[in-house]
Amino acid sequence: MLGTQTSWQKPAGNNYVTITTAHSTTDETDSNSQSPLLDIRDLKVHFPVTEGFIIQRQVGVIKAVDGVNLSVNPGETLGLVGESGSGKTTIGRAILKLENATEGQILLNGEDITKSTGNRLRDVRRQLGMVFQDPFGSLNPRMSAGNLVGEPLKIHGLTTTKSEYKRRVAELLKIVGLNSMMAGRYPHEFSGGQRQRIGVARALAAKPDVMVLDEPVSALDVSIQAQVINLIKDLQTEFGLAYIFIAHDLSVVRNISDRVAVMYLGKIVEIGSRDDIYNHPKHAYTRALLSAVPTANPDLERSRERIVLEGDIPSPLNPPSGCVFRPRCPKPTEDCRDGKIEMGLIEINPGHFVDKCCVNCG
Repeated sequence: MLGTQTSWQKPAGNNYVTITTAHSTTDETDSNSQSPLLDIRDLKVHFPVTEGFIIQRQVGVIKAVDGVNLSVNPGETLGLVGESGSGKTTIGRAILKLENATEGQILLNGEDITKSTGNRLRDVRRQLGMVFQDPFGSLNPRMSAGNLVGEPLKIHGLTTTKSEYKRRVAELLKIVGLNSMMAGRYPHEFSGGQRQRIGVARALAAKPDVMVLDEPVSALDVSIQAQVINLIKDLQTEFGLAYIFIAHDLSVVRNISDRVAVMYLGKIVEIGSRDDIYNHPKHAYTRALLSAVPTANPDLERSRERIVLEGDIPSPLNPPSGCVFRPRCPKPTEDCRDGKIEMGLIEINPGHFVDKCCVNCG
């Protein structure tokens, strides 16, 4: 598979840091012709709200994820963006069974894993890896870097001798750019970027097919972000990994993703190729998110229009009827305003899907 390199600039205070990333040249048609490695169908993750101390009763439900359909092809990066509370992280946790799905299916290599338990769940998790947002909170402070990276090797029985185990741990540390001599150090002895590299090495240890990257660079300095992003892309090229990249920073998502899905209040409102979403956004929410991304050109930054949505994101405990975006839609149609149109994605161009309620809205 051929690739190209893109240089881009990310704001760092009054200066800009240049970041170079690689992209696959596979077009959207070729990508869609593959069988999905991960296929999420009508996924719902609801959390009950109860009251009472001794006798509890359910008084409501929080619809964190509500009817999401997504697919990820081998070697592809799917970016998942949206405001805090939109359900991005919950999808990632549901894929790894850290949260249980209320309804729907999650198919990995064609097999539904939503009901997996015990030994089967352990086998499933060997094919999945996750890098968490907080590089310090996700690492056990009582375990050394070597033990953290080597723990999946022990759990899944991937090494048979102590020498093989040590060799594999040293190899994983080297892959993510850390010296094998650091294996005896503890998390507090590393910088934030080094801790995140340990998290990446741990996720790689079991040789997964899919990795969920939950805000992997948001807690890092801008210059360190560039290093980790380039590391992630290099690992994808080397090992053929598929990524679900969850982030708020749309400039990072643009330069690492093949396709992008935009979430709002537990639902997908738009999904398409990177170029479709960033160059031809159709949903008002997508356009508002993109207008908030700073540019490296000061003159352009001062002259461009900033789209500000009125109001706050509604509560997932009591979402609006019909289209959940209608209270903040700048130009809703009459049927949309009255909640008469149920949400659902329609294909407006090959591979580019938008919520049907918002196609005709402003």
